[in-house]
Amino acid sequence: MGWKKRERDRVESMARFAHLNKEQIHRIVEHGTYLTVPPDWSLMMENTAADKAYLILEGEVSVRHGKEEIAKLGPGAMIGEIALVAHKLRTATVVSVTPLEVLHFTAEGLQELEDQIPDFRKALEGLTAERLADK
Repeated sequence: MGWKKRERDRVESMARFAHLNKEQIHRIVEHGTYLTVPPDWSLMMENTAADKAYLILEGEVSVRHGKEEIAKLGPGAMIGEIALVAHKLRTATVVSVTPLEVLHFTAEGLQELEDQIPDFRKALEGLTAERLADK
């Protein structure tokens, strides 16, 4: 089984994307780049420009504001989308706690997905609203 088939199955099983059809899931996976990330790796740093986002497929990350951990996120979580959606600097540093499998999205790739799949945009906006409400 190729990685794209496996990743489509994983994304399809995530509650966040349950309302999307198979073609929409296929587009999401096609726009992302599958990456593995070792533990203790910084995926993004607070107060830096937003140019990417990640969908966690496997593993866990620590979200930190300053030196304080404010959340731990795992499979199904999108990280980095808040700064992209809000067009602001990063609000947190994100570091892998365990080995990760992620889909990496460029800002342009996310914008294309939002334009092509309105329900994807709604899912991101809902995630962003939930995360901002938790602060």
